[in-house]
Amino acid sequence: MNATTCHDTLRLAEQLIARPSVTPEDAGCMDVIADALKPLGFVCEFMDSGPDTFRVRNLWAKRAGTSGQTLAFAGHTDVVPTGPLTQWDSDPFTPTHKDGKLFGRGASDMKTSLAAMVVAVQEFLAANPNPVLGIAFLLTSDEEGPALDGTVVVCEKLQARGDAPQFCIVGEPTSVQQTGDMIKNGRRGTMSGKLTVKGVQGHIAYPHLADNPIHRLAPALADLVAIRWDEGNAFFPPTSWQVSNIHAGTGASNVIPGDCVVDFNFRFCTESTPESLQKRLAAVLDQHGLKYELTWTIGGLPFLTTPGTLVAAVQQAITDETGLTTELSTTGGTSDGRFIAKICPQVIEFGPPNATIHKVNEHVALSDIAPLKGIYRRTLEQLNAGLSA
Repeated sequence: MNATTCHDTLRLAEQLIARPSVTPEDAGCMDVIADALKPLGFVCEFMDSGPDTFRVRNLWAKRAGTSGQTLAFAGHTDVVPTGPLTQWDSDPFTPTHKDGKLFGRGASDMKTSLAAMVVAVQEFLAANPNPVLGIAFLLTSDEEGPALDGTVVVCEKLQARGDAPQFCIVGEPTSVQQTGDMIKNGRRGTMSGKLTVKGVQGHIAYPHLADNPIHRLAPALADLVAIRWDEGNAFFPPTSWQVSNIHAGTGASNVIPGDCVVDFNFRFCTESTPESLQKRLAAVLDQHGLKYELTWTIGGLPFLTTPGTLVAAVQQAITDETGLTTELSTTGGTSDGRFIAKICPQVIEFGPPNATIHKVNEHVALSDIAPLKGIYRRTLEQLNAGLSA
């Protein structure tokens, strides 16, 4: 059965990779998945959103169990742009095998995960035709883009009608060396700021008639760099503050600029809040007597799933399938898990190795596909057995 279902997973992954679903396009990927789920008893509901110029496809597909508890497999069908085609060894939307690897845009992020989820569910239901565990799929084509009309929209609708899942596995590529060595049980929040320090433009030969905002900013910037924003905790590293860009001036070397603009970002853990970080940063600017304007953009709040039912089920599934003891991690960028965690109490992310995501010649090792599917299936078995006990 393993050889057959591994072939089924690979074949489905290839079907999805062959569809050029550059964000926000779905290119028919969800239709392929829905067609596979409907014969299994899933009710498929499309929740498309966004303007005609940026239309996003969303799919909520659910098969009810008898316990009232549901595990949702979540993910995205959209992929990032390919980059220069001349740098690819093969067409990024033609699934290609080479050196024991499957190449193509989305092979790792995250069409192989989607295929493995579908086949895992097929296997599970073949052995458990009437499970007590409900199963659902939450898919979007707006994860790699602005993420304004994707998972967040579906979550709002599910919450409003009382249909939120109790468990969720997001198929992001979380592994490092081999499938199963790392899962994400949370993510840091992200908050960006744009600081404009005001000065007075003037001739560089007459500094007493001007006010250099760069000079004004420098001491405050040094203080901000030195701040220890928090100490982190058992699951998160300390909050990080990083400057991404500083720009000022007219381009002429003999003009003192009238203002200086600084772009920066917080990656913050659950020990800090957006409000506390904003307040502390503004206090430093005020302490230095700066004249400034400051705008904030919160890209996502941190979330954390402490070890419990779902984490234990995935850990056991990984050990049973691969023999590995997986590492829990909250590192990396943001994901749609930040939206799902608002309506679902237990959310983890798990998928294949992420070394080539967003890169030219993105690929996944063929040897990682069967374990990935097996871990998803074993997780279903673990949760279903727990609810049946």
